Amino acid sequence: MASTSNVENLSPQILRGVMKEMTELVKGPPEGIKVHMNDEDITDIQATIAGPAGTPYAGGMFRVKLALGKDFPNVPPKGYFLTKIFHPNVASNGEICVNTLKKDWKADLGIRHVLLVIKCLLIVPNAESALNEEAGKLLLEAYDDYAARAKMITEIHAQGPKVCKGEPSGEGTSQDGPQAKKHATDKKITADRKKVLKDKKRTLKRL
Repeated sequence: MASTSNVENLSPQILRGVMKEMTELVKGPPEGIKVHMNDEDITDIQATIAGPAGTPYAGGMFRVKLALGKDFPNVPPKGYFLTKIFHPNVASNGEICVNTLKKDWKADLGIRHVLLVIKCLLIVPNAESALNEEAGKLLLEAYDDYAARAKMITEIHAQGPKVCKGEPSGEGTSQDGPQAKKHATDKKITADRKKVLKDKKRTLKRL
């Protein structure tokens, strides 16, 4: 899917509103959702949604993209899953069923609302407006088969490489700066303690 910027199609006032909401979402995102800001193009809205517990998507991290049309915010953004997913309301190209986003849409609902609607779809798929007919049919007629298939696709496409317990994950190493520093500090404290004990022993021997 080609990435197209809509900066030139949206008024400065709307762009300011999008910028404001994106900044707020990065600082205080909804639970289970991480928003990624593109400083080069504010209309390139991407987020990672954690697969909700108790669903076949649990344990997966799903990247989604919202495309703001020239009529935004009167018309909701189009939504796409960039991570492959087996879901009744997601087409094979990742497009999310527009009916779901259009339903009850109001211009003042904003991006947070859209991301929450997408997260809700992972919890409660809507078989009536299926873009993936096979997933919709399985959901209605053979839920266990649907769940098994969705889980398998999640494990293949939405989960990072398995990491042994106790080993740091390769992902997010940059964020582990403070943690790494903490370990270094812990080592230093241990070394200092040993030195103090040694000095105490020496002093006791002298007495």
